[in-house]
Amino acid sequence: MNNLQDEVIAFLSRPSSYGTSNQPVERIETHGSVIFLHADRAYKLKRAVAFAELDFLSLQNRKNACQAELLLNRRTAPTLYLSVCSINRLANGQLALNGCGQAVDWLVVMRRFAQDRLFDRMAVEGHLTEPIIEQLGAEIARFHASAQITPAFGRTKNLHEEIEKNHREMSRYPSILDIATVTAIAHSSRTQLQSLSAGLEARRRAGLVRRCHGDMRLANICLLDGQPTLFDGIEFSERLACIDVLYDLAFVLMDLQHHGLNRLGARLLSSYINHCVWEEDCKPLAFFLSLRAATRCFSLAGAALRHADPAKRYEKKEKAVQLMHQALNYLHGENPLFSHLALIETSSYT
Repeated sequence: MNNLQDEVIAFLSRPSSYGTSNQPVERIETHGSVIFLHADRAYKLKRAVAFAELDFLSLQNRKNACQAELLLNRRTAPTLYLSVCSINRLANGQLALNGCGQAVDWLVVMRRFAQDRLFDRMAVEGHLTEPIIEQLGAEIARFHASAQITPAFGRTKNLHEEIEKNHREMSRYPSILDIATVTAIAHSSRTQLQSLSAGLEARRRAGLVRRCHGDMRLANICLLDGQPTLFDGIEFSERLACIDVLYDLAFVLMDLQHHGLNRLGARLLSSYINHCVWEEDCKPLAFFLSLRAATRCFSLAGAALRHADPAKRYEKKEKAVQLMHQALNYLHGENPLFSHLALIETSSYT
């Protein structure tokens, strides 16, 4: 974080910066952003950081990312994403929102919603229901049907790179993850990719690689105005967002299973298939589920080592280990999602 952004963060942390309201400001921090919650609005600041797929170091890059986030996320959440707002340096040296001086940073302005409406919170608290999940499946199918077709992406080589990245990153945490299991995941993934390559290429040519959400975890879905709403899709990397539609769906299916909600996962898949405008055979789904579980695994393993709270560190370690085994089980055909799906399909005909 640079010194100028320290000043911007201090400015956005003060209630007086938002006008006459003296309501408190709450702050949520992620690797790439800082979100400030005030009154009925959320203000999202891109951190001045760079990672492998993300570069927010320059002011122009942060402005471009804010504009792209607004445009792309309005596809699924048009009433949630409101505008892009500048932070300006006034003539007296003070900062102001949408001021008339030089822009020093940029924000995405969103409607604020209750945090207990996030699907990851609702999953933990037992508030996700079958009707909500049925609605979600229909919404994802609608979104995928209208998403831009991107045939330049989603090739077999891109998926091979994901396998190798997962293997490399998971291998960095031998104190948490069993390296023999990590190696087995990589080996089985390569074998499955080889057997699926012709079918995956056919899907790409048929237009099933599209500009998707890219990060469709439960934490990036909320209940807004009574409707399941996807938000916080990836705006900073075409490679991560232009993917097979099943790869996109796999993240939320994997997440539901990680929460032990296999029946809801099957309901979501059934609803998605029923609302698709194309025939979906789901042949590569187990492979995609494994990729998603492996990616989430190394992310949590890294977070565990960085966390100062011993209880949180232990919790994240346990989740990382569970996801490692989940990734391998998918590749070995051990998936209760499909048995639940079979029961749902059987009951629909009786």
